[in-house]
Amino acid sequence: MDLTEQPTFAFDVFSKACPSRGTLEHVTGRWGALTLGALYEGSFRFNELRRRVDGVSEKMLSQTLHALERDGLVHREAQPTNPPRVDYELTPLGREVAERLLSLIHFVQGHMDGILEARERYDTARGGR
Repeated sequence: MDLTEQPTFAFDVFSKACPSRGTLEHVTGRWGALTLGALYEGSFRFNELRRRVDGVSEKMLSQTLHALERDGLVHREAQPTNPPRVDYELTPLGREVAERLLSLIHFVQGHMDGILEARERYDTARGGR
């Protein structure tokens, strides 16, 4: 499909009132994208996931997981053990989203040399940073 073609959907993310905007924000925000990418590797407990997504605070990870769970992308399973055990994993829809995100993540990682050079040129042209 030509990316300039407009497919017909029931929802339009470019419309201010469209509920798809919220999901797009959850998925493409820093912590959402990294959380989905990490969960693509498999099921994680909360602290394991927090260590994998280096730099995320407990509060932000909790908020991110709640949003992704609400959107149907993450499944939370609480085991009735003592102490309680909670595992997080992707739903089938979450796996599809994560695959697309990982494609973008890998593209960016593979092009970082050029990106860093562009930043250097930009900063130099504007008197440094």
